[in-house]
Amino acid sequence: MLRPARILNDIYDLFFPVMCPGCATRLSPNEQVICTECRHRLPETGYHRTKENPVEKMFYGRVKIESGTAFLLFHKKGITQQLIHHLKYKKRENIGTLLGMWYGHLLSESGFGNTIDMVIPVPLHPKKQRKRGYNQVSGFAKCLAGALRAAYREDILVKTDDTGGQTFKNKMSRWKESESIFGINPDIQLPACHILLVDDVITTGATLERCTRTLQKHKNVKVSVATMAITV
Repeated sequence: MLRPARILNDIYDLFFPVMCPGCATRLSPNEQVICTECRHRLPETGYHRTKENPVEKMFYGRVKIESGTAFLLFHKKGITQQLIHHLKYKKRENIGTLLGMWYGHLLSESGFGNTIDMVIPVPLHPKKQRKRGYNQVSGFAKCLAGALRAAYREDILVKTDDTGGQTFKNKMSRWKESESIFGINPDIQLPACHILLVDDVITTGATLERCTRTLQKHKNVKVSVATMAITV
């Protein structure tokens, strides 16, 4: 005999089915967040196993980072773009958590980041975070911190100006706008440490470069970077 709670759940699923953000098909009862087919189709980079990968090369001659990586390749109209769109604009925070748990396990298993002391997400401007209701990077970053057994802090790096969306801005305009919009919380004394700076998508690297420079104004602070995806 079916329990009343099971019956209610089945009725709810009938009228409000959970859809896969990658392909818009209905998830089966044993699937979580993303359907099985889309999980197999995710374009993983494998950068965490490779030195001098495209993320690290992006910062050559710009700013010193210890290491860099990205989980997925971001193609226009591809599955990664669909996932991140739903994460940012469709209230699907569980996508960030799923990707963070997945990639955190891979990073831990490979030894990437075994000297990381602290994980910090690239912050949103408070106005934008209030409007969205969350920072889309937080869930991903928290899971990386847990997997790497590092502290998670989102009260250290702050964004002081709202520049709007970055997706369609060229490299020069991104750099000019990001030049002075990040700062360190004046109430916090940042100790000597190795920080993993985390963002959603890396395109030109301008935002991560500016955040890294801001963090490195404090003595003996090392920075590595990790993102959900990199544009190709």
